[in-house]
Formats: sequence, structure tokens, C-alpha cells
Amino acid sequence: MPPTANAAALIRHTVLLRPAIITTAFSKTFPMTTSRAVSRSCTVIPKVTSRTMASSCSSSSKGGLEKLPSSPVRLLRTTSSVRLWRRPHLLDHRTVALVPTMGALHSGHLSLIRRAARENHHVVVSIYVNPAQFGISEDLDSYPQTWDSDVAQLVKLDRELADDGDNLGRISAVFAPSTKEMYPGGFPGQEVDSKGSFVTITPVGELLEGRTRPTFFRGVATVCMKLFNVVQPERVYFGQKDVQQTVVIKRLVRDFLMPIEVVVGRTERDEKDGLALSSRNVYLGERRRQQATVLYRALKAAEGEYKRGGRKREGILRAAEGVVEGVKREEEGKGVEERVRFEVDYISLADPDTMEEIEEVDPARGGILSGAIKMLPVEKAREGEDLGHSGGPAVRLIDNIILEPEGGKEE
Repeated sequence: MPPTANAAALIRHTVLLRPAIITTAFSKTFPMTTSRAVSRSCTVIPKVTSRTMASSCSSSSKGGLEKLPSSPVRLLRTTSSVRLWRRPHLLDHRTVALVPTMGALHSGHLSLIRRAARENHHVVVSIYVNPAQFGISEDLDSYPQTWDSDVAQLVKLDRELADDGDNLGRISAVFAPSTKEMYPGGFPGQEVDSKGSFVTITPVGELLEGRTRPTFFRGVATVCMKLFNVVQPERVYFGQKDVQQTVVIKRLVRDFLMPIEVVVGRTERDEKDGLALSSRNVYLGERRRQQATVLYRALKAAEGEYKRGGRKREGILRAAEGVVEGVKREEEGKGVEERVRFEVDYISLADPDTMEEIEEVDPARGGILSGAIKMLPVEKAREGEDLGHSGGPAVRLIDNIILEPEGGKEE
């Protein structure tokens, strides 16, 4: 993205673009920063609370540069420190990749980082729990905070990457900003009618997940725009599990003319039963975990109908609904100390580019099967039963399967 000129701007306007919308609803005078100004800046390491990152989990090298413990991986907490780190790689024509995360890392995240290291000279992993993509009644306060574990996994993975001669690069930096750093004008809030600077991608961001969680994709698009602007990567890496998110990000990059390649990695699953890996799986506990695969099994049944030649929406989705209803009947026949309750939000058959619902799959283009369920809290716990992280609250699980075009590569 081109550097801005030195100036001061007073902004109070709303800019409408279709299908992408940026809205600003604040009045503030602020200086634009040139790359020269950035090069003169120094790395500022703010006070960190236990809610964000523990300073005991990092070490400082000579000159005040913060690094992960026993590792060459830089720990960057401010926009200015990232830009200072980034500039020489731009001048040296070294490619930089970004893997955005909210922490609570699992093997799905690590798979994306490995791929990024194979394809780029430098990999930046961002760890930031973005409050803007949580609704006011969602699980922001209980979202897993696993900084120590995340750091340990990244340090171990970086050593593995260094020993693997097939990689172009390795993990060079972790960007772990505060909310104050990411929202310098003040966090605008989580309400649907919050006032502030947002990026909204429509209509795709209003469908499916966006219908149930109306601020989710607004928060995702806004924080990704910020991360892309700070890191300025050549490539960004996302997992297919959040398939609608990948469509939103591709639209964001396309519509705002960003020189970034969006790379989508396959969904990582439990080897035993196929459950898609997710940071929220820790909420499930043992009992609900056993039935958490109901959505994946339903989508697999629908995929089977497609592979057998089914193209009509009714027949494909009927196969999925049959699995869901069968599991519900089975659970309803159990006692309160044994059964698992869940609600289906949606099961969708959509266009692969727009996420709009389709009545028939075009075999030349394929489609996207996706769904969301809410695993309800256990009604009555058995003595000593593990209910999951934070006491086992209701947890929303999503999953999807790509219906490949005829002649295309299957998942």
C-alpha cells in the first residue's frame, strides 16, 4: 500500500462503496505518518496485563528488542515497531506472510504457519483477541487465553522450521498488540449500531454467520484491514474451516485493491472422528465432545448425495437433515445425566463465490456445504464430570465441505 504524505486531516464523513462499505463516524485531527517518520521511531513496549500477554513469557536482547524466550523470534507490540521491522525486508525484496490468529493455537494454526514458511522468507503470526467480532452476549470474557502455551508452540515450531531445509523462511515475528494500539481512536463497542470506523463487506457478510452474528464480519473485516495495513504482507493465510470468512477476506482484498494473495489452507480435523479443530472445542467437555461431530456427519451425508449424482438442493440437504434428526431422537431417549442437547442454526448449500443459497449445484462450479450448531450446556452433571473450559457454556460450532466441480480435486 502506498505511503501517505505528511498532512493533517479532519475527517467526518461516510464513504459508501459497493459491495464494500467503509464508514467513519468520528471527528478527530491526526497526523499522517510517512515511512521516513516510521524509520525514526523506536519500539515501545507497553505495560501488559495478565488479560493480554505476560511479560514473563518474553525475553529482551541487547538494545531492548523483545523476543520470545530462547528464540530469535521478535515480539512486536506496536504498529511503529512492526513498520520499523518491516521496512528493510521490503527494500531487500523479501516476502512477508501474515497468519492472523486470536491465540489458543492448535494444529490447524500450526499447519498454516508451516505452509507460510515454505512459501515466504518471513512469517508474522499475529495474536490478538479482537473484541469487535464478538457480539455483546458472546464469549469474549471466557474466550481461551493461552499465551504461555501459544509461545511455547511457536518457539518449538520455529526450531523445527529452522531444521527443515525445504522451507524458504521461518517465524520471524509475533505481533501481539493491545486493543488501545489497534483502536487508537478508542474501541467503538460491540453493538450493531456502534459509531466508529468500520469496514463492512456486503452482502456476503450479512448471510449465514452474518445473519446470526450481525457484527461478526464487520469486526473481522475491520481488524484484518488494520493488520494488513500494519504488516503489509505479500500473502495472508486463513483456514477453510471459516469458509465464509475466507470469502469475505478475498472480497476485502479485491475491492480495496490490496496487493495481497489470500491463501486458504484445508481444514484440520481430529484424526479419530473428523471434528474440525477449533479454539472453542475446549468448552465442550467429554460428554458433548462425543456428539460434537453431528454437524460434520450431516455434511458428509450431503456430500455423499452429491457424489452419487445428486444436484438438487432438496435431495442434498435432506441427507444432512436425516443425520441430525437421527442423533436428536437418540439423545432425547437418554436421561438428563447422559444426554446431549444441541440446536441447528443452519445447514446451507451455497454458491462458492457469493455464499448465496442455490437450488441446484452447477457441476462445472461446485458449491459449499456449511452449517452451524449450538451445543447447549449439560442439563445435569454427573459427579466429577468434566464439563469443559469455563464450566461448559453453550458453544457454537461451524463446519463446511467444499463440493468440488466435476474433474476438480476433492478435499
